[in-house]
Amino acid sequence: MLNVVMLLVAIAVVSFFFPSEGKFSYEYEQGKPWGYSLLTAPFDMPVNMDSVTAMNTKDSIDSRFAPIYMRDSKTEKLNVNRIYESLENNADVTQRMKYAIIEKVRYVYRKGIVDNKTRDGLATGRIPGIRYIVNNVAEHVPTEDLLSVKEAYVYLDSVFSEPAYRAALSKARISSNLTPNIVYDSIESRRVLEQVYQKALAPIGVIQQGERIIDRGEKVTPQLYTVLKTYERMMEDQARAVKGDHYPIVGQVMLVAILFFGFFAYVYFFRPRTYADFRKMLFLTLFMTVFTAGALVVKDTAVNALYLIPFAMIPIVVSTFIDSRTAFMANVIVVLVCALTVPSPLEFIVLQVVAGIVAIVSIRTLIRRSQLVQCAFYVFLTYCFIYVGMVILTDGSIAGVNNQLLLKFALNSVILSFNYVLVFVLEKFFGFITPVSLVEISDVNNPVLRELSEKCPGTFQHSLQVANLAAEVAHSIGANVQLVRAGALYHDIGKIGNPAFFTENQRGVNPHDSLTPDQSARIVIKHVTDGVQRAEKAKLPSVIKDFILQHHGCGKAKYFYMKACEQAGGAENVDESIYTYPGPNPNTRETTIVMMADATEAAAKSLKEHSDEAIKSLVDKIVDSQMADGLYKDSPLRLHEIEIAKKTFVERLCTFYHTRVSYNITPAQDGAGKADAKSGVV
Repeated sequence: MLNVVMLLVAIAVVSFFFPSEGKFSYEYEQGKPWGYSLLTAPFDMPVNMDSVTAMNTKDSIDSRFAPIYMRDSKTEKLNVNRIYESLENNADVTQRMKYAIIEKVRYVYRKGIVDNKTRDGLATGRIPGIRYIVNNVAEHVPTEDLLSVKEAYVYLDSVFSEPAYRAALSKARISSNLTPNIVYDSIESRRVLEQVYQKALAPIGVIQQGERIIDRGEKVTPQLYTVLKTYERMMEDQARAVKGDHYPIVGQVMLVAILFFGFFAYVYFFRPRTYADFRKMLFLTLFMTVFTAGALVVKDTAVNALYLIPFAMIPIVVSTFIDSRTAFMANVIVVLVCALTVPSPLEFIVLQVVAGIVAIVSIRTLIRRSQLVQCAFYVFLTYCFIYVGMVILTDGSIAGVNNQLLLKFALNSVILSFNYVLVFVLEKFFGFITPVSLVEISDVNNPVLRELSEKCPGTFQHSLQVANLAAEVAHSIGANVQLVRAGALYHDIGKIGNPAFFTENQRGVNPHDSLTPDQSARIVIKHVTDGVQRAEKAKLPSVIKDFILQHHGCGKAKYFYMKACEQAGGAENVDESIYTYPGPNPNTRETTIVMMADATEAAAKSLKEHSDEAIKSLVDKIVDSQMADGLYKDSPLRLHEIEIAKKTFVERLCTFYHTRVSYNITPAQDGAGKADAKSGVV
């Protein structure tokens, strides 16, 4: 039920971020071939000039456009009155001086005063002229006599050079009372400019209904691109008028739903263990949803912006935490969803799907940072080869290769090479464990393993042998080798607290001799729970704790159980629970392998004779006994895999315990014999 809820939420989120456009049934790009069949006009369509020509036309109009100005008589009259009042209130100004000054002020206003910016524009030619609206018609006016505020003041100052006049001008504050009376009219200027635009950019023709627009393989020129945009706009307007806006949204939701449903169906039928794991399904759903939504948002930022997004990140991350087949499916689904919004969907799908395959093949198991750099380089080469190949296929030459797109591929690969950070964050957030982490915790210098080697040297050597045995089996049946090796190294860390109570650490003294069977059993069994506590304290991953808990499963401490049965006079008088490990039984192939390896390696040491027959008999006996006790009932291991494991155990144990040929060496030959042994001659 939770998986269904996650599916519905994913569909809703991706559909929400889906571009609102997309009601046009064709995807095309300027400069690329038309990839569809013949397109004809369903109705009469105007033919507008292409965007480049339209932009050049507008630029030409702007450079020759004379803006609209108006004469501000109110400001002119107000300023003259202020100057007159200032002169009137000055007792030192005679009537003759007052009339002379006012007359010259009116004279400069009749010539016209403009702001400094306008005067400079007229002088440099940046403003070709100015116009007035007369009877709703824009008419040019002479500009040679126009003055700036500064020029008007300089003129008055030059006319009235006598000290008395200059004193009067200063008292009248001429410099502050001279403001422009010829002012820019932004509203009228914009209206007239728009009229000029409309006239200049009017349709240059009409495509009649049924007339050919473009055919397959024809290059989308700027003019055809403009026609197609017109067709797109008119079709959308018509669809909106007839059907409303909800139909395209329904189509988007349907497409997203079928793609995400297909992915969930794949996981349900072919990866049932993953489907049953809520944590893994949450990771897959959240990762795919966020990545797809983010890609759809980025898509609208710039042309070909999607090519900056490292889609190869999807298979790398998913294969690291889940498996490569699921990673491939996740990559295909996300790419198909995003392809619904790009101009060249076929090119986009081929590029991203093949790049995803290359990423899966090249990285396989992520255990080193350098692998990501190599993978990013291979992905970049893949992008370049496929893109150039498709350009040659469609254009017949490499002249159409877009260098900016190649640069985007390079940036894409650089971003991909830093994928290690994302893997680390997701690993911690979802509690997963990666091969890189397994390699790190398998280091014998790890504090826990170091303590094990110091306090329990016998157990440490046993763990190393078990790790080698289990890793060989894991490799032979295709299990997770790194996980098996790490789990085997830590499976007995619970013995650190009581090393002397375990045979491999004893040196002639057995403390169990002074204990009852049930006391001994409790101490021995307790190494499982003690191991889990140490793992939690060391903050080891939960999958490592599984090996500690499950390496004995729900089996019995048989030696002490049988001893108790003998002392009690029969099994019916013995409480089996005291001698039973807490379990659970191993539920993965990896924990099952470690259980087998642990028992066979420990038993092999007790053999008096390490012949091939004796080892084979021992391995068969131990594995068959565990199977008969039901310890494998929860394990996904198949019978043929168990047989392979047996065979591998025998081969490796025979190698471990191979016997050397006995030589009769005299004292005189002893030195030579030792030298031969050191050099490998036996």
